[in-house]
Amino acid sequence: MEYIIVGLASYLMGSIPFGLILTKIFLKKDIREIGSGNIGATNALRTGNKLIGYSTLILDIAKAIIPVIYTKINFPELIYIASLSAFLGHVFPVWLKFKGGKGVATYVGILFSINILLGIIFAVCWGVIFLISKYSSLSSIIGSLSIPVYLLITGQSNGVIFFGIMFILIFFTHRENIKRLKNKEESKTKIY
Repeated sequence: MEYIIVGLASYLMGSIPFGLILTKIFLKKDIREIGSGNIGATNALRTGNKLIGYSTLILDIAKAIIPVIYTKINFPELIYIASLSAFLGHVFPVWLKFKGGKGVATYVGILFSINILLGIIFAVCWGVIFLISKYSSLSSIIGSLSIPVYLLITGQSNGVIFFGIMFILIFFTHRENIKRLKNKEESKTKIY
């Protein structure tokens, strides 16, 4: 019974569409009609309002941190259920007919909540790839791959399957970006 409550609460927290809410309140626009149509932080930056973009990023990270940390403290054996549920809530929110974001900011919240070192590894990898390529999508894909690879290299088999699944999900949510990258049509991202 606890795993159902943890999973549902984490899913509902993860499904809060902060990008949509912030653009509706402050810009009187629907983020789904801007840029890529995605509700996440990268597309929120495309509104031209950096405060909305970075607020979306912080809130999308926080909506994973809150349920995952709570679960880590109270039900540590259910941490992967809480993590996956929060991620799936962002990617497939019930409020938006299951059409959500790509889950990277939420994934960052999960990483920092489970193990700060994993969050740092992702952030460094993302930053290096972004500095080289200027593609947020490519940085996110390689950054998410870096976690199961790091765990395998260091012999930490605990979590490899979970983070491998998370990489597959992030790869899946970026499938259109991958096509655009292959065709040299992907937009570069300005984060400053």
